[in-house]
Parts: sequence; structure tokens; C-alpha cells
Amino acid sequence: MKILVTEQQIQDSINKVAEDIRAREAGKPLTVIAIMTGSIVFLADLMRKLDLPMRVGVVQTSSYKGGTTRGTLTINSDMMLDVEGRDVLLVDDIFDTGHTLEKVIEMIDELRPKSIKSAVLLLKRGRQEVTMRPDYVGFEIPDEFVVGYGLDYRDMYRNLPYLAALEESDLVDHA
Repeated sequence: MKILVTEQQIQDSINKVAEDIRAREAGKPLTVIAIMTGSIVFLADLMRKLDLPMRVGVVQTSSYKGGTTRGTLTINSDMMLDVEGRDVLLVDDIFDTGHTLEKVIEMIDELRPKSIKSAVLLLKRGRQEVTMRPDYVGFEIPDEFVVGYGLDYRDMYRNLPYLAALEESDLVDHA
């Protein structure tokens, strides 16, 4: 695999995203909803840099079942907080086609929040199939299958402190 983004570059970008969120939100309480599981590392680092009142909840989504090809999107919101009348920040790991973020925003919007903003660590260039764009983006990356810093391939590599693009030789069965 080849490293695309170093650990230090990730931290520098998260500092910038947090600064932008703090400036825009001006100390208002936030309800942060993480789209699991890939965003867990990004969420942990980002929320420690947001020195404002916040509540944190999660929704779990899945569209990749054991490989690199997108399947049917499923959303489990059992662990999500009440968002009615609240400012919501949706946190996700990667904005690829955009379908996951768009569907989760639609679901949350039905619960009548005051506002919804979104922050993603990565935006994969040239892959979007939706018109919406995240409010905060850490990095724009090429169209490669990326792992590390919470992102996985067959539930492996989430623990890498950097982001790497898998090469063909890395696409092995980790059963």
C-alpha cells in the first residue's frame, strides 16, 4: 500500500476543520452524530478539538459487505440522540458517491433539527453522484480505495495512524 496522507497531515487538517467549525458555530451547543464505523477515529480527534458544548451520538451505516464494491445502504439509528430543535453536526469518514451522507441527512431532517451541517475527513474526487457537498472537508483525494485512520478493507487496517491507498497485491482475503 502507498501512504496518501501522513499522520501529521491528518492532525493539521483536523485542527483546521475544528477551527472552521468553532468559528461558524460561535460556541453554540452541538449535537454531533457520527456515521459509524469508519468515522470513529476522526470523531474522537475532532471532538477533542471542539471546545464547545456538545452531545455525541451515532448512526451505523453499511453499504460495503466484505469488499470494495458498494451494495445496498442500510442505516441503523438505534443509538442516535434526539435532534429535534438542535444544531446537528454529522461526521463521516469519506464522501465518495455521496449517497450515504445524503440519505442520513434526509433521515435526520425528518426529525426536525434546527440545522444540519456535515464534516468529512475525505472527499474522493470525481466520484460524486449527488449534488450536495459536505460543509467541512479535511482532504480531497484521488479515486483510490483508502484504508487507515478508521477506514477499512474487510474490517482490517482501521488502526493505521495514516491514510493509505490499497494496491492490487493488498486486496487479499483476511478471513
